[in-house]
Amino acid sequence: MKTKKLYKKIGVCLVILLISFLSFSQEKASIAIIGIDTKGIKLDNVSMENLIRLELEKADLYEVLDKYDVANILKENGVDASNCFGKTKLVNVGKMLEVDKVLTGNIDKFGGKIIFVLRMIDVKTKKIEKTNVMEYLDLQEEIQTMTRISVNNLVGIENDPLLVDLLINYDMLVSSPKTTVKLNGPRMGAAYTLGNTGVRLGASRDEGGYNMFPVTSIFGYQYELQYLSSGEFQALIETVVAITGLEAGNFIPSISLMNGFRFNKGGWEVGLGPIFRLTKTADGYYDLDGNWNLIEVMPEGENHDIVTEIDNRGEYNVSTSLIIAFGKTFRSGYLNVPVNLYFVPRKEGSTIGLTFGFNIAKKQKTTNVKL
Repeated sequence: MKTKKLYKKIGVCLVILLISFLSFSQEKASIAIIGIDTKGIKLDNVSMENLIRLELEKADLYEVLDKYDVANILKENGVDASNCFGKTKLVNVGKMLEVDKVLTGNIDKFGGKIIFVLRMIDVKTKKIEKTNVMEYLDLQEEIQTMTRISVNNLVGIENDPLLVDLLINYDMLVSSPKTTVKLNGPRMGAAYTLGNTGVRLGASRDEGGYNMFPVTSIFGYQYELQYLSSGEFQALIETVVAITGLEAGNFIPSISLMNGFRFNKGGWEVGLGPIFRLTKTADGYYDLDGNWNLIEVMPEGENHDIVTEIDNRGEYNVSTSLIIAFGKTFRSGYLNVPVNLYFVPRKEGSTIGLTFGFNIAKKQKTTNVKL
């Protein structure tokens, strides 16, 4: 009997010790929020401090000291709450408030970013225990969400990755002549036209041709609009306005709109898109000898396939084709020399051309950033 009573007493003592241990282990560390500094955002120091206190209390991991208690204790000790910055001073204030931790930090607007820097200082060891730095997009209406993310990071609570991705400001690559190439500038070269189209261009004017050589000159200008850049890669819209046939006294205008992809490191690029030409065309037929004739002169009773071909006796029309271009840019200092080979496939006569140009890379404009 005595042995059983002894075991009961030991069991009760163990339960009491366990409960005491659990109660002690669950006791939250106390923390005070002091020395929050803001620059360039809509909230002042006090408002930002209150917002951080709110998010820290919602985390429910620390016993957060009430702002009124903080203000009263600091006032009684003659400490200006608006001038509590620096680790040494914050540690002294933490001892004065009798807390385990002090949370401080600064929130600044820098260019197109809002930068959160939060630090947790251990009062006993006088060391910065944790630091969290986040760069957000300049979306000040989402400042509370940014605060929640930064506080959660500091205390070890996982955030919603999608929410973080919507607000985070990823590092932008440096824009320089080595990472961003702009090749606006003049273009010149030559083109060779195959098939029936080449024959029609070389035919005499009496036959409706243009009396041109198979190889024709090209003079134009290229404009670029970049819509994507990742440092070593660019995606852009290339517009080339050109005229051909000047050596034969002709004026044949064209405009190409290409979606281009450029690899800046090697200087290689590829582009494709539509090309529009303004030319005179007419309906006609090829006789049994292969000669071109207008439809008006077709003898009665004969039956030929009617086709539309280039003819200077016809009317102006806009013809469309696909242009595929490959190129490489050669560099010497700030001088860029792009060389491009292009191909325009058409059933009635494809075109192969080679162009080159030049431009000088301009210095980047500097912008003043207000801190």
